[in-house]
Amino acid sequence: MMALKRRSRIISTTKTITWRIVASLDTFVLSWLLTGSASIGASIATLEIMTKMFLYYAHERQWEKPEVNLFVLRIFKNIETLVKKRGR
Repeated sequence: MMALKRRSRIISTTKTITWRIVASLDTFVLSWLLTGSASIGASIATLEIMTKMFLYYAHERQWEKPEVNLFVLRIFKNIETLVKKRGR
């Protein structure tokens, strides 16, 4: 069990880093295109790297909790039931 917990943290950390690279490149390119300045684009992307990496990791870890998944499934089930009742 402990090995799986460690693995899930490694996976979450790796996903955080790789997503941050993709997202920051996107932010840099969009900022550069909007401002016409590569240095401003780089500044915006650099600031964004720090804040969003931590936010993404925290978000990712919440989804690893069974109670979060059960909460989402309960809501989905309730919505599904309402939609079926309206369709009758």
